[in-house]
Amino acid sequence: MMFKKKRRWHCLSGQEPTELDKKVMYWENKGKEVPTRDLIRTPEEIEGIKRSGIVNTGVLDEVAKQIHAGMNTLEIDKICYDYCVAHGATPACLNYEGYPKSVCTSINEVVCHGIPKEEDVLQEGDIVNVDFTTILDGYFADASRMFIIGKTTPEKEQLVRVAKECLEIGAEAAKPYSFVGDIGHAIQKHAEKYHYGVVRDLCGHGVGLKFHEEPEVLHFGHRGTGMLLVPGMVFTIEPMINMGTWQVFIDEDDEYGWEVITGDEKPSAQWEHTFLMTEHGVEILTH
Repeated sequence: MMFKKKRRWHCLSGQEPTELDKKVMYWENKGKEVPTRDLIRTPEEIEGIKRSGIVNTGVLDEVAKQIHAGMNTLEIDKICYDYCVAHGATPACLNYEGYPKSVCTSINEVVCHGIPKEEDVLQEGDIVNVDFTTILDGYFADASRMFIIGKTTPEKEQLVRVAKECLEIGAEAAKPYSFVGDIGHAIQKHAEKYHYGVVRDLCGHGVGLKFHEEPEVLHFGHRGTGMLLVPGMVFTIEPMINMGTWQVFIDEDDEYGWEVITGDEKPSAQWEHTFLMTEHGVEILTH
């Protein structure tokens, strides 16, 4: 007996298929991975995510005002927590699956999930990623920025710049009814021009009603692969670009098992935004 493959996409009960339905089902019938309808955000949900994004942007703006050599990353955690709570929101990272702080602060060779500590003092020439996720009225927004502490080396400056370009190029590749793989392909192609490694063990993700949702947004890969991108989807693009190898490991000295380090312990850089897919391309919901 042959079983028909179960559909992911369903038209609304009792209604004729819309143009959106027809476009999604066209690709599903060709064997492509498509979203489920519950990944398409309503106008009310989009407005909620945008409001959360405003607070999230404010958190990172506040960090930008205060970050400096000589401060420790626990001070950054306090800045983020205080701003978030003062604006009626909650830090999503705090106590998430055992994560002990409100923000991730990843210095130099720490790729991501660096835990704020009093002993981690920012030094002249460091590069640091500050990654924060806000929950406001049940809606999530997620973004990260790189900060250069004082004056650093030309090599680190280039890494930070190229990582930001990778985010921008990935966003340009995200078109309505294109595929997640188009994003990864564009990012990988740009990063490898500089002989940089694109981290493969971590990825972007859907976000909005939960911290992590479908789709997984890989930052490497091939065009036409991965999930179909449909207007109304909300997701992050957050390429982690390493100066050397793409490979990573978990820091054995991290009692919580969170901190991710580059395999050759060379520096890494990451930028991240939350994006809404529209009929015309992506809209940035965090800045």
